Amino acid sequence: MVDAVKLSWIIAAPLLGAVINGFWTLYAARNKRMPRRMPIAILATAAAFVSFFFSILCFKQILSLPHESRFIEQALFDWISVGDFHVPLTLRLDSLSSIMILVVTGVGSLIHLYSIGYMSHDVGQGRFFVYLNMFLTAMLTLVLASNLPLMFVGWEGVGLCSYLLIGFWFTDPEKASAGKKAFIVNRVGDLAFVLAIFLTFVTFHSVIFSDLEKTILEVGAQQNSQVLFIICVLFFVGACGKSAQFPLHVWLPDAMAGPTPVSALIHAATMVTAGVYMVARLSFLFALSPQAGTIVASVGVFTAAFAALIALTQNDIKKVLAYSTVSQLGYMFVGVGVGNYTAGVFHLMTHAFFKGLMFLGAGSVIHAMSEEQDIRKMGGLKKYIPITYWTFFVGWAAISGVPPLSGFFSKDEILWSALSHGHPVIYAVGMFTAFLTAFYMTRLMALTFWGSCRADQHAKDHLHESPQVMTIPLVVLAVLSALAGFLGVPHFLHGLLGDNRLEHFLQPVFATAGHFMGERVHGAGVSEGVASLFAILVAGSGIGAAIMVYVKNPNLLKQVQFLNPLANVLRNKFYIDEIYEVIIVRPVYWFSVHGLWKGLDVLVIDGFVNSLGRGVEYVGQKMKFLQTGQVRIYAMSIAVGTLVLLFLIGF
Repeated sequence: MVDAVKLSWIIAAPLLGAVINGFWTLYAARNKRMPRRMPIAILATAAAFVSFFFSILCFKQILSLPHESRFIEQALFDWISVGDFHVPLTLRLDSLSSIMILVVTGVGSLIHLYSIGYMSHDVGQGRFFVYLNMFLTAMLTLVLASNLPLMFVGWEGVGLCSYLLIGFWFTDPEKASAGKKAFIVNRVGDLAFVLAIFLTFVTFHSVIFSDLEKTILEVGAQQNSQVLFIICVLFFVGACGKSAQFPLHVWLPDAMAGPTPVSALIHAATMVTAGVYMVARLSFLFALSPQAGTIVASVGVFTAAFAALIALTQNDIKKVLAYSTVSQLGYMFVGVGVGNYTAGVFHLMTHAFFKGLMFLGAGSVIHAMSEEQDIRKMGGLKKYIPITYWTFFVGWAAISGVPPLSGFFSKDEILWSALSHGHPVIYAVGMFTAFLTAFYMTRLMALTFWGSCRADQHAKDHLHESPQVMTIPLVVLAVLSALAGFLGVPHFLHGLLGDNRLEHFLQPVFATAGHFMGERVHGAGVSEGVASLFAILVAGSGIGAAIMVYVKNPNLLKQVQFLNPLANVLRNKFYIDEIYEVIIVRPVYWFSVHGLWKGLDVLVIDGFVNSLGRGVEYVGQKMKFLQTGQVRIYAMSIAVGTLVLLFLIGF
């Protein structure tokens, strides 16, 4: 008998850590003699590792089950029961969610450990670790949910925690504004998510994943394709908000205002991948709507190229990684959009490792550079922070697509899927984006670590490697970034490197989707091995071009004057924020001030209430002559009033 109780402890451990630390922080703030920092950091990190421990135990249980029935469910109680709408609070662990909990708790625990050193001097450390534990709780709720409403609870929970963490240094108006921007933009996607849940229930009379999948298998192609298309598109709009896809991508780069560990946790390994996970979880719906899948893949590849172009000109080390994250998320949506859900999840996992590594590496660089984030003021850091450099080097090679590191296997699998499923344009744009990725990441390496140091004397005097509590997570993530790709070996290398273990492991989850998608697979015209060789050449070209521009001939760009207008457009992020300011923010602000406040509130509501007051005052002024202060007149008035009433009654 499987011990399903361990499932609840995956969520309960960080929740308990958040509650204890929350009360500790409040009590310590009132009692100045109590220690406020290190015990909280240790307890929060221990809670994350406890959750990771139970995740490993549950993963082992999943592996011990028969291949076709690998799932664990724990029913806690009947949550919502209104008419025909019944939603139990049930946790479900299967092959897909087991990978997610390992990524969330594993990478999350390393980031907690890293944060002990990174946030050691911050006065708000207690509040920071409470938020981190709360975030893990919400993300794990989202992943382990057995139904759409419970997933939405976790979905909103990570949105709230991201707002708190992005705007953590809320005394800075710019940072507080970044938190609000993330919160508001995500509400747009969340509205679509809610509408999709309602329409799903109306159409299929259930919101429980297992029941929905059974219904889809029974109904199949008989289902109204237009309704299914609308449902899938609404879910995808929700995913665009959470996973920062165009046009709802604008919040993520500004979210770099939060502490660097927040960027690593939320914007590399967990929250931003929630949209990809949701589409993969609902693969049985998207598989029946190829039009919706095409939209998913098209938006994904456009976002990937769009963000990669912007990343070419960014000078803030965290902004480069932020736009890189938006771009890599686009690749994941290409994978799930063309129907290879395993490839999308595979890239989600490897990206969590190498991008989490690079964000933490960026934090180590910023720590060494006395909080400097402009890569134009760095250079030559290789000899000052060697551990950070070599681990960051692994992350750079992985995301650039250098074999045999993880990014090569996962990104190449997505590109091959696009080509083999009959999407040559998506494949071509994706390959162009791969070139851009290798180029801007090499630019980041060159300007940060190679060449001569351009830092001022004060920064040079204080350059130092980060403490072990920060470098150990870097080393662990570097190892994972290097080796994780061997879990998803492409088919043409099976004889040399073994089977695609990840594809076999996830097969039961995507069996229904595969049943419908199998009929729509097309030939690519070229072999997978040739496509992989081409991908290597593209990555090598991007790396070589960047070395030529930023290492061999640093003055080359200054000589190419005609590129300056394009560079300005990219540097200003295609002016998307400015366009939104003109067509959305200002009209909403004007309508709120002049329409709702000064118009409806002041003129209508306040005007009506004030008019009543003035009317009563006017009547009082006109009737005050009745108040004479003479008792006999009051007695006569009562008598006259009584006679009038009697007359009226008698009449």
